[in-house]
Formats: sequence, C-alpha cells, structure tokens
Amino acid sequence: MIEVVNPTTEEVVGTVRAGTPGGVDETVTRAVAAFPEWSATSLDSRVALVRAVADALEARTEEFAATMTAEMGTPITFASRVQVPNPVGIARGVADAVAAGFFDESEIGNSLVLREPIGVVAAITPWNFPLQQMVAKVVPALAAGNVVVLKPSELAPLTADLLASVLSDVGVPPGVFSLVHGTGPVVGEALAGHPLVDMVSFTGSTRAGRRVSALAAETVKRVALELGGKSANVVLDDADLTRAVKIGVGNAYMNNGQACSAWTRLLVPASRHDEALEIAVAAAAKYEPGDPSLPSTRLGPAVTAAQRDRVVGHIERGIAEGAKLALGGTSRPLDRGFHVTPTVFGSVRPEMAIAQEEIFGPVLSVMPYEDEDDAVRIANSTIYGLGGAVFSADPARALSVAKRLRTGQVDINGAAFNTSAPFGGYRQSGNGREFGPHGLSEFTELKSIQR
Repeated sequence: MIEVVNPTTEEVVGTVRAGTPGGVDETVTRAVAAFPEWSATSLDSRVALVRAVADALEARTEEFAATMTAEMGTPITFASRVQVPNPVGIARGVADAVAAGFFDESEIGNSLVLREPIGVVAAITPWNFPLQQMVAKVVPALAAGNVVVLKPSELAPLTADLLASVLSDVGVPPGVFSLVHGTGPVVGEALAGHPLVDMVSFTGSTRAGRRVSALAAETVKRVALELGGKSANVVLDDADLTRAVKIGVGNAYMNNGQACSAWTRLLVPASRHDEALEIAVAAAAKYEPGDPSLPSTRLGPAVTAAQRDRVVGHIERGIAEGAKLALGGTSRPLDRGFHVTPTVFGSVRPEMAIAQEEIFGPVLSVMPYEDEDDAVRIANSTIYGLGGAVFSADPARALSVAKRLRTGQVDINGAAFNTSAPFGGYRQSGNGREFGPHGLSEFTELKSIQR
C-alpha cells in the first residue's frame, strides 16, 4: 500500500494499492482488447463524452480542490480558481477542436489524408498540477479514439481516483480507461517499456523524462514529454516596474513555487536592480506560509519533507555562491508541515546554480542586465525553454523580444493563460505540445491513401 501524507499536517490522509509489473501487463492487455471497439465509435459520441467530463469536473470543483489541498498542499483558493477550472477549460477546448473539424479528411493531389488514433496510450503524470496534467493527456487521447492507461504520481493519487470515478460516471467503458497506482521505477518503467503500449505521454522532471525516452526507444513508440523549466520574466526599461515585479512574484510563487513554467528568474535593467529588488521583497513578504486549507493562505508547504530539503539546499547554495539574500533563507517558518520560507535573491549571475537549476519552491532570483540583447542572452542561457514573460509599455517591442526567447510560451504584460493554446517546451523542457488542437495531434497518426 502507498500512504498519502498531508504535507501540512504530516498525517496520513489516505492509501492506495501499489501496482506491479504483472498488473501493468494485465491492464495493458485489457486496453489492447478494448481498442478496436472504442476507436470505431463516432466523433459525435466522443465529443459528447468529453463535454460530460468537463461538466462533471466543474460540478465537483470543491471536492477536487479539497482533495488536492490535502494531498499536495496547494492553497485551497488557488485550487478552486486554477487547479480545477484549467482542466475544465482544457476538456472543453478539446471538445471544441473536434467539433470544429479537427478530424476532417483532406486531399493532397491523388492522396486522401486522414488522422487515426495511435492505440494504447500510457499517461504518466506529476503531483503539482495533478488534475490538469491528467486531463491534458487522458481527455484528448480518448477523444482521438485511443485507449489510456494512467499512472498518476504516487504523491497525489487521490485526485486520480476522483477523476477515474468521473470517467466511469459519464460512461467511459471498462478497458478504455484504466488507472494503475505505483512508483515511477516500478509501474512507470513497466508502462514506458511495454511492447504493447504505442505511446507514452509523460510530465515530470527532465531526469525522469530521459529515462522514459530511453525505455520507450526500445520499441520505437511515440513519446511526448513535458519536463522542467527555468523561465525568465524579462522586464524592459520602459515597463511599469512595480506592476511587472508584483505580477512576477505572484507567478514565481504560485502553487507554492511548484510550477514547471513559473517565472523564477526576474530580469531587470541593471540601473533599476535595487529598486526592483525592493519591490520584490515587499511583494514576497506578503506570501506568509500557512495552512493551505484556509482561503486566505497564499503559500502552502512543499509536497514532501524531501522536496522541502531540496529547496533549502538550493537556498544554501545560492548564499554560498554569493547571491544577495534579500528575503527568507533556510529557517523553518512553521513547526509543523513541510514549509519553506519565501525567499528572494538579488544580484544573481547567470552562471549561478540558482539561475540554472529548477528549484521547485518559493525562490526568486533577481538578475540585472545591461541592454535588450543582454536580457535575451541571459533568458536563453539555460538548458530549459518552457515558459517566460516580457513586460514593456510598447506592445510591438514586447512582441519582438518575445519572439527572440527560445521557449514554448511567453506572456506579454501579464496576459491570461490559454487552455487551448499549445503548451510545451524547447530543448530539455521536453517535446510535443498539450491543450487544444495541437494537443490532440500528439495522439493521432497520419495516414495517406493514394487513389
């Protein structure tokens, strides 16, 4: 059995049964048997099912939000306003894309070109945005006519149980969707290397993504990876500095700093570095660690004691490398729970570990740059390329800089998140895209029929 620990109370709040390689094989075999009938269902029926999933998720917002807060510590307000609504929007975006003709056939010369499902999809998902990442894989895969075996993170399995109940309630047939709990080295590796799995869609660390790719390569299966990030918030010299920094701090600390696309590097003109640091410290100080089940709490705990210790280790390294510790540090802010003190570093150089490595906690690095070209160079100086931001009083200038950033998403002047636009990364942030029609395409094969 796998025990689920509440990171705020450090108490066990649930258990799930851990899967085995033998259980994975049986589940995949059932999925293979279910594929022919499911892939032959009409698009209209699949669209109706996806819309039913979205409606059911929305109706159970409070239950899903409370479950995620209990098992991984996301603040309840963030859970109810983001952690559930985003998946609802993702599901509806998939339904809209299919209904709008995503699967319509086309012609190129004497060839009829059509999209078909891949087959058995293994979805391996993380703990930080558990419902969002499960929906982003399971829903488009099912809508495309695939069958799915889901392995959620063992740190957030209770949310997966709720999703499984929703899928069952709306009529997803047995074998078309299956849930297998377990750890990555046991269940995850068994799925990634299984010869009857046709595709693996994985979200997690870059290290684990490399392992998934290696295992999947043995059978040349399709692999989609959404991995780590070290996103830069580029504040240009004509921007409203106060607004840009405050929004940037909020993004860096969202979900307790545990977001792969968080803007953890704040790039500001060197001449305004001290001013920006002062604004960042004042904004970050308002993120007081507390009980995430309270609506007023903005910063909950790290998901585990080990994750807390990793974040503290990064803070220690930042201090050792000579970054200016402007707020926070290594002390425990509360006696109970895996909390980290919100931390802001100033005068961070691009070569420092805190500017290069994904920390996954409430730690912000303020970095000075000399000019626009220098800002772009620093922003592109990591192995990652997932998210980013540009702030400027000139929208055309902001767009020009955004196009120069080697990253999968860029927000200009705090623009809203779009659950139908392609989400994914460059370089070691992964490959493939999720959400909307581009996410759907990951779960399809293209066929040409010459006539």
